[in-house]
Amino acid sequence: MQKQKIVVLTGAGISAESGIPTFRGGDGLWEGHDIMDVASPIGWKKDRNLVLEFYNERRKVAKRAEPNKGHIVLAELEKHFDITIITQNVDNLHEKAGSTNVVHLHGQLFESRSTLDDTLIYPIKGDFLNEGDKCEKGSQLRPNIVWFGEDVPLMQEAAEITSEADYFIIVGTSLQVYPAANLIDYTPSNCKSFIIDPSIPSNSNISGIKTIKEKGSIGLPIIMDYLMKLDKNI
Repeated sequence: MQKQKIVVLTGAGISAESGIPTFRGGDGLWEGHDIMDVASPIGWKKDRNLVLEFYNERRKVAKRAEPNKGHIVLAELEKHFDITIITQNVDNLHEKAGSTNVVHLHGQLFESRSTLDDTLIYPIKGDFLNEGDKCEKGSQLRPNIVWFGEDVPLMQEAAEITSEADYFIIVGTSLQVYPAANLIDYTPSNCKSFIIDPSIPSNSNISGIKTIKEKGSIGLPIIMDYLMKLDKNI
């Protein structure tokens, strides 16, 4: 029997439970920096050493972080369902937990790419990417991160994946980050959708989406139990 298709959109909330800071604070700062100074092409042109140092620190934090219960539940679901995780996060916690089919919409913290040729992408060896580290064409390497103001190259692929979902689960994001928030519009009419996030009002019903006002580590086991019971009845 063909496995049912689950598509999961994950955001910063699921990584925050593993100790990775989010950046959407009320003060507009990310670890003490203006977001546009460290996560935009303008910031890169203004002070690329600051940008490189910022991501070097983020990389060290992510390297120490361990998957939480939410990540582990998603990996376990692979045993029973055809599951694809579309993540807005740049860490590798889904992979650490054992998930094998992960689409990183906003890039990956442990990769660099050429500033001359976007197709030249390299793994970062160790924690640091430094001034003077160059691609094979002699151009400075930058973090392989989609910054504010840049296109999201994997968005079309993510939309196509979502269009085949039997279940669509949103976790750790309140659907405020675009264009990823638009993915819900690509779900089939018969798709059952869920959103797990503490910031969602418990009595809300967002366009017919079932809401669970919990962190991913609590809400995802609830969803897993629900899906496993359904699977046994099919």
